[in-house]
Amino acid sequence: MSITSEIAAFLDSHPVGTLATVSRAGRPRQSLVYYTRVGDRLLVSTLAQRWKARDVERSGWASLAVRGNEPPYPSATLAGAASIIREGVGPLTALVAQRVMGLDEAPEPQPEEALAAAGRVILAIDVEQVGPVSYIEAA
Repeated sequence: MSITSEIAAFLDSHPVGTLATVSRAGRPRQSLVYYTRVGDRLLVSTLAQRWKARDVERSGWASLAVRGNEPPYPSATLAGAASIIREGVGPLTALVAQRVMGLDEAPEPQPEEALAAAGRVILAIDVEQVGPVSYIEAA
């Protein structure tokens, strides 16, 4: 399922969401994350040893819930197949950094070797399910 233009605009204007993964025990695990959207793919920069990265490597699934900051508190939840990207993460990490820093353009990507040495990876969600969605209206 693809992300509508209204939901895309909402996601692009809200840089923080709640990432949900499934623990080894089958229970939900949640964490606040900065993310960016590239088409129907959501990207999160994280460290390989974090629980969220290990959960995704094991389960191949993740979900992201994003909420607006003003009443009526619009929200969208997106879920799908998830993976950990370990190669070519420089430009993708720069896209996430752009959101973290609130920049108009992505900063210069860090060298791949430096990111790998730091254990930095990209958690990618290929959106397969959109919803529930609240208070995001079609134009």
